[in-house]
Amino acid sequence: MKTVILDVRTPSESMDDFLDSWKTGKPQKAARISFATPELLWQVLTAKRWQLLKALCGAGPVSIREAARRVHRDVKAVHGDVTALLNAGVLDRAEGGGIVFPFDAVKVEFLLKAA
Repeated sequence: MKTVILDVRTPSESMDDFLDSWKTGKPQKAARISFATPELLWQVLTAKRWQLLKALCGAGPVSIREAARRVHRDVKAVHGDVTALLNAGVLDRAEGGGIVFPFDAVKVEFLLKAA
């Protein structure tokens, strides 16, 4: 199963992992998409977009119209959500058109600390 981890990390923490991977020649343990703050993560992953990701997990390439059909929503609204997820690097454009979420599972990680 191909899993992506959505997490909250500073850019320097993300860069440290990249540099470790680069120096050792070993790939990172899991695919990661990182956000600078929990607020940014939840701004990008709204409830409707999360529903869309669930519908696209393991589905392979689909058209935006097909994605809208799967979540029972208007194509124009789904197009706006797809654009936001593409801009955030969560979705990819598929070869030959359409979109793809190239993962079968999603894990969300972040730590909430006392102020």
